[in-house]
Amino acid sequence: MTKEACKQIVLDIIAEIAPDEDLSDVKSEIKLRDQLELDSMDFLDIVMELRKKHGIEVPEDDYPQLESLDSCANYLIPKFEAVNA
Repeated sequence: MTKEACKQIVLDIIAEIAPDEDLSDVKSEIKLRDQLELDSMDFLDIVMELRKKHGIEVPEDDYPQLESLDSCANYLIPKFEAVNA
C-alpha cells in the first residue's frame, strides 16, 4: 500500500463520519484536529471504522500516532500490509 492510498482511506473515513467537513485542503503534516472540527468521539469513530472496514486494531496507547495524515500513513501502512499478507 502506498502512503497516498493510506491517506485516502483515512480521508474517506473522515468524510463518512464528518460529512460537513471540507477535506479538499487538508495538509498531511498538520494535526487533523487543528485543521478539522473533529472531537474525541469523531476520532474514536475513525479508529472503529479502521477496525470494522479494514480489520486494523489501534490500541489506545497508539492513538497519538494518528494525529496527522502523515503520521496515520506511517503507522497504518505496516498494519494494512500485515492484514493483507
